[in-house]
Amino acid sequence: MINTVNNTDEVSVTRLYVLRAMYVLVVIGLGITLMPYVFFPKKPLATWEFFRGVETCMMVAFWLLCALGIRYPLQLLPVLMWELIWKTIWLLAVPLPLWLNGTLDEKLLPNVFAIGAVVLVYIAMPWSYVYRHYVKKQGNQWRNNT
Repeated sequence: MINTVNNTDEVSVTRLYVLRAMYVLVVIGLGITLMPYVFFPKKPLATWEFFRGVETCMMVAFWLLCALGIRYPLQLLPVLMWELIWKTIWLLAVPLPLWLNGTLDEKLLPNVFAIGAVVLVYIAMPWSYVYRHYVKKQGNQWRNNT
């Protein structure tokens, strides 16, 4: 019989594959949308606006870490947690208030839908593992006790 639970991490093999699929989705999605601008830019990267350059470099780092997450899905969970947190904050802070007061711009909708895909991360996240390892588990010591 095949063991469906990773005994050391208490996460099923199925959940690990769901996480891997999430990482693959990010790698493919960013690979299609972002990497052409990085590898074949229309203008040199050094001439980009400051925040456009920062955003692009951060997303490339995220892309690389998600690629690594395909092999190490649990070790790279903080990367998916970062994505989940920033996208949730953005959805709550930017489009939700606009929608609530009836001023949501049609131009913003594609971003709302793209960023709203964060619901997939909520589904893929092994929440009991997150709770055990990031909430309940004792943190590392701050100093030597000797």
